[in-house]
Amino acid sequence: METALTPMEFADRARKLYGAREAVVDGDLRLTYTQFFERCDRWSAALYRLGVRPGDRVGAIAPNTHQNLEQYYAVPQLGAILVPMNYRLIADDWVYLVGHSGCKVLCVHEDFLEQVDAVRDQLKGVEHFVALEGHRNGWLEYEKLLRAELPEFPSPEIDESEPITINYTSGTTSRPKGVMETHRAQWVNAMATLVHWHMTPADRYLWTLPMFHVNGWTFTWIVTAAGGTHVCLRKVDATHIYALCNAERITHLCASPTVLIAIANGPEAQRKQLRKGVKVLTAGAPPAAATIERMEGELGWDITHIYGLTETGPFITICEPLPEHAGLDLASLADIKACQGVPLIGTGDVRVVDEAMRDVPHDGKTLGEIVARGNVMLKGYYDNPEATEEAFRGGWFHSGDAAVIHPNGYIQIRDRFKDVIVSGGENISSIEVEGALLRHPAVLEVAVVGLPHEKWGESPHAFIVLKQGAAATEDEMRQFARDHMAHFKVPTGYHFVKELPKTATGKIQKFALRGGRAGITAQ
Repeated sequence: METALTPMEFADRARKLYGAREAVVDGDLRLTYTQFFERCDRWSAALYRLGVRPGDRVGAIAPNTHQNLEQYYAVPQLGAILVPMNYRLIADDWVYLVGHSGCKVLCVHEDFLEQVDAVRDQLKGVEHFVALEGHRNGWLEYEKLLRAELPEFPSPEIDESEPITINYTSGTTSRPKGVMETHRAQWVNAMATLVHWHMTPADRYLWTLPMFHVNGWTFTWIVTAAGGTHVCLRKVDATHIYALCNAERITHLCASPTVLIAIANGPEAQRKQLRKGVKVLTAGAPPAAATIERMEGELGWDITHIYGLTETGPFITICEPLPEHAGLDLASLADIKACQGVPLIGTGDVRVVDEAMRDVPHDGKTLGEIVARGNVMLKGYYDNPEATEEAFRGGWFHSGDAAVIHPNGYIQIRDRFKDVIVSGGENISSIEVEGALLRHPAVLEVAVVGLPHEKWGESPHAFIVLKQGAAATEDEMRQFARDHMAHFKVPTGYHFVKELPKTATGKIQKFALRGGRAGITAQ
């Protein structure tokens, strides 16, 4: 007899095997798995009393707190659908996400109650507003609702093909799309990740990655599957990360390249005291080899690069180490680890194809688009069949990422297709140029975009954020670039800026740089 593939299976196992183990740390609060799941069950009972039934949507706007983590169990085990929302957005964005997804209940952290109240009259479909922490007039209080319930509720049979969450894309150029992640796809992604990036009950995971970001890359469930400890982090900066890594004996964390840069460049005195051997999974944008080299060489951490999209739930490739990599020097190994790698076991097929859907040669040079199909794909975009059909044209999900395949089968992204710079008929990867410039000792962050050029049509321009206290000139950067890459790839313009425009998930908004709408000033 078959049973549904669902992350709720991980919860059932953890209840039986790990009840007395420490499940969650959030500031001074420490919960065993028994205590954590009792809270989840009480919240399920409270939601049921509020009228939530299978298929209903429950929204959450919160940083990485234990109350937020509880939503990933309490809502799905009712057969309802969780809608995690980016708490870094503005109120008008939430109006769209709540309205589009049709949330029946909206759960909000106390830091954002006032912002939601300002647009509450526009949230017509929401029947109940719940303050996850604190209190405010007109809001139900989460902890009071929990205390009023017994940990008992009607438990429906879960259909693995139905959504467990609706996760919204960043929507940098258009309205965000609601990606329907199914129980089955999230189960498969979690299991495939554990095959390649193993965790045990002895491991302790630091929540540097936002839980709203594709369900914390499914680590909301992966850590529980392994019986490890969730250590919540409400504010992501180097100082907080250093302190918790040491105090809580952290073994694992996930981070975007932006967060990696922050960790690698935090206060030197604290860096030197940082515990060694932390395993880091990075994705979200191609990390620079220079950043990986510093994290592994100076900090003694182990970096694994993984790739995917919201629509692929999220992971489809991983930069899997091979035995022959063991003898490489640190710089060469960092170059390999900057690749997107090979498909994960069990997630499906990944190809790099030309416009006619033919596989490109494995020569590390021929550019094509990454396409995928298999066990972790989205069910579709919520209430957007046209976008769903376009994304799956030809029976494959089209990523929009331009990549090559090396002779060893490793995939490496060169750019988003829209970010490839065509200068004088030559294709230039902005990622490659950025990676070279990041090796300059004064450079903290850099973004490269194509801007109009009278002779070449367009040419690369670099927008550079310098490290605190560092200095560099345009001529110095130009000469450094000429020393480290083919001359046709060298940027013709260098702009020193205080910060780079980014989305709420930390991705650089290159369209803003190209359009002169960065909202940044030269240093």
